[in-house]
Amino acid sequence: MTAPTLPALPAPGVYTFDPVHTFIIFAARHVIVGMVRGRFGEVEGSVTIDRDPGACTVRVSIATASIETHNAQRDADLRGPDFFHADRFPTIRYEGRGVERSADGWVVNGELTIRDVTRPAPLEFKYNGVSNSPGRPDRVGFHGRASVKREDFGMARDLLVEIGARSDRPDVWIEIDAEALAVTESGDAQAIGSLR
Repeated sequence: MTAPTLPALPAPGVYTFDPVHTFIIFAARHVIVGMVRGRFGEVEGSVTIDRDPGACTVRVSIATASIETHNAQRDADLRGPDFFHADRFPTIRYEGRGVERSADGWVVNGELTIRDVTRPAPLEFKYNGVSNSPGRPDRVGFHGRASVKREDFGMARDLLVEIGARSDRPDVWIEIDAEALAVTESGDAQAIGSLR
């Protein structure tokens, strides 16, 4: 038996995230036995595909204040100075360059910046394929995963209450489902693609 062939990357070019079809969700430990889950509602970014995998790039920008966990009091707390401090640090950024094959797809060895603290954050992702519609830019899909320790970004309040004991293991898990649109010569990929 032969192993299944991993899907190729999209055709070389620049693809911009379609914001209404891109979702960033997270899960964080809560009092050891549970999880708090949430999302960021405002995200933009792009993926540049090159014939040389080492030259591929990923750029993601997230509005910190757009965090949502379905609880207004908790959301306000997370936007405050003990956690994301959204007034002072309005943007979360991810920058990656170069992709490598992994057992399940690809890996970008990028860096995540929260509260102006930058840490390595490998992003594992799968390329889901391309959708072609006449008269519209090509639409490609990705699913990505990363994990981090919140203490690494200066968010240590109640840490031991939440995770039980200090550990080198991650305590926050991030997933990205992104649809991205090929940038046309006129640069209107998002304006056209977001209509559907």
